[in-house]
Amino acid sequence: MKLIITGKDQEYKVEGSLIKMHIRDFKKEFNNVFEKENELTINLNGLTAIDNQGVAAIAQLHNEALSKNIKLTVIGFNNKGLPNRLGIHKIA
Repeated sequence: MKLIITGKDQEYKVEGSLIKMHIRDFKKEFNNVFEKENELTINLNGLTAIDNQGVAAIAQLHNEALSKNIKLTVIGFNNKGLPNRLGIHKIA
């Protein structure tokens, strides 16, 4: 399944497969997003697949937000394996 990213301003919804072949599209969509926004929410509920590169892309976005003191909220851990791959053990 392809990757579909919808939304604008501070809220984005990511659907489909966040896998190696779609990482370029993911990075392109969020390129310089922190130059325009001071807060960002990404909903991952629609993800059907994610691989190590997908996890790394989300982690990279997280690290960029931290370095720029931007609030990044990632919600929708519908995929039970995703929190473990991101190193999250407790979700509030």
